[in-house]
Amino acid sequence: MESKSPVVLNAVPPLGHVIAHEKWRSSPLIQSLKGGGVKPVFEKELGVVDLHLPNKSCVLYVSECDVIAGNSYRRKLVRYRNAGGSLQRLVVVEKTRLSEQYFSSVQRLVVLDLGLTLLPVGGQSEAAQLIAQIVHGEGRENPFRRRSSSRLPEPLVLALVQRVPGVGRVKALALLRRFSGVRRLAGAEASELEAVVGQTAAQHIHSFFHTHTAAGD
Repeated sequence: MESKSPVVLNAVPPLGHVIAHEKWRSSPLIQSLKGGGVKPVFEKELGVVDLHLPNKSCVLYVSECDVIAGNSYRRKLVRYRNAGGSLQRLVVVEKTRLSEQYFSSVQRLVVLDLGLTLLPVGGQSEAAQLIAQIVHGEGRENPFRRRSSSRLPEPLVLALVQRVPGVGRVKALALLRRFSGVRRLAGAEASELEAVVGQTAAQHIHSFFHTHTAAGD
C-alpha cells in the first residue's frame, strides 16, 4: 500500500517516487506509472498541482475533457503559474483527435502567455511513460542544470524531443546543443531546424510544435 505524508508546494519526492494528488489514486496514469517502476505517494493537499517529481518539477494535467469543456482549465493554469515556490512547472496536455482543433490555443496560452512548458501526450498511459523516463533519468548527470536552473533537466528534454517522428537520441542532442531550451526549440523556424537535422526531420519537428487546424490557422 502506498504511504501518505504531509507535503508542501516545494516538496521533492525521493528518487523513483512521485507525489500524486489523491484524486489520481485509481487512474490509468497511476497504474501505468506503477507498471513503469515508479512508486506513488498520495496527498490530498496539493492545490492545483497533480504530481511532484524528484527532478524538482511539478505537473498540471490537462485532459481531453478539460480542453473541450471550455475555459475552466485556463483559470487553473493561471493559478498554477502564480503559485509560489521554486519548482519547474510542467503542463501535460492530452492532444487527441477530439482535442486537436483546440490545441493551438492551449499551446499559445501555456507557452507564450504563461511561460510554462507544455508536453503533449495522447493519453494517460503515454503521459506515464514520459513521466517514468523523467523519474528514472533523474540520477544521471545533468549538464543543463549547471548552466541555468530555468532550463529543463536533460532526461525530460530528451524524452520530449525523441517523441517527434524521425528524431532519435543523436538528433535530439544536436538540437539541444543548438537551441537553449524547449521554448526556443518550439519557436524555431523550419529553416533553422533544417540546418541541424535536415529537411525531413525539421518538418516533423516544426509540425510537432506548431499544430495547424484544417482551416490553416
